[in-house]
Amino acid sequence: MYIAHHMTIPPLSVTPDTLLPQVRELLLSRNFRHLPVVDEEGRLLGIITDRDIRSAYPSSLSSEEERRRILEDIATTPVARVMATELTTLSPTATLDDALMVFERRRVGAIPVVDNDGLLVGIFSIRDLLQAYGTTFGLGEKGSCLVEIRDKEGPETLELLIRVLGEHGISFTRLVRSLKERIIHVRVNTYNIRQMHKALAAAGLEVVTVPGRSGQ
Repeated sequence: MYIAHHMTIPPLSVTPDTLLPQVRELLLSRNFRHLPVVDEEGRLLGIITDRDIRSAYPSSLSSEEERRRILEDIATTPVARVMATELTTLSPTATLDDALMVFERRRVGAIPVVDNDGLLVGIFSIRDLLQAYGTTFGLGEKGSCLVEIRDKEGPETLELLIRVLGEHGISFTRLVRSLKERIIHVRVNTYNIRQMHKALAAAGLEVVTVPGRSGQ
């Protein structure tokens, strides 16, 4: 699960001499929150965010004279003056888990992706991460549901689960084993959930349910 398969490419970027009003228009028209800043060869120099832009523009409490002065200054201000240059980046070979840890640690909304030469090759956002995990775990797949089985020590539970599903002609597309919680999460393709639960229980497997849920 490499971010190279899920990042935004080619990434929209600007050069250091791009003026702030142009950057603001790009962010608004594309509904972006971040824009990488690159040199003529495509090497990453910095990043500009919608927050940086808002900070540069006058506040609603500014006087008319102060507002006019700030706007005149902004009209000739290149992005290089306000962009962030201390950057967190990822390699195309980074995994989704790598990206998740960076997002948690750095509290950023998007991360530039650069190759070994420092060239910008993509950008990976929180939205990209959520979509990637959704695809990985089959969220929204028609005719599928997520089932949780209480896991016992050893391989027996997993072997029994796969055998029961096979005997009843039920295919599965995703399977995750949580050793800490001792639960097996499996996404199965079936419309008869109640019958599947009965088959699992009859084989001695414990289906993890939430009290009060119907059809479990």
